[in-house]
Amino acid sequence: MAVLKFDEVPYEKVKEGLQRKIIHTDNLMCVLIDFSNGPWEEPEPPHSHPHEQASYVAAGEIIFYCEDEPEQHLKAGDMYAVPPNKKHTVKLLTKNVRLIDSFTPLREDFLG
Repeated sequence: MAVLKFDEVPYEKVKEGLQRKIIHTDNLMCVLIDFSNGPWEEPEPPHSHPHEQASYVAAGEIIFYCEDEPEQHLKAGDMYAVPPNKKHTVKLLTKNVRLIDSFTPLREDFLG
């Protein structure tokens, strides 16, 4: 069993304004992502990966962009899912945003 107690596990700083905490099993990864550098004038560059992704907006507001689909204005409580290899990105509309991303298979690139 894997357990992550929020107050006992430090954040991993990805870059300025972006930090995360990761928990995973052999086949599923859950990533808590905290942004603190919004709002943004422009979205991050789109990216894709071979993993299936489902995301929950836990705090803040974003615009979610997914290849060949209309942009979506999302707020806390909303969710989105991304099929493998589909380009997608976000734009922060609020100073702070918390996303909870789930991936299968594991994002090995996140494990260092």
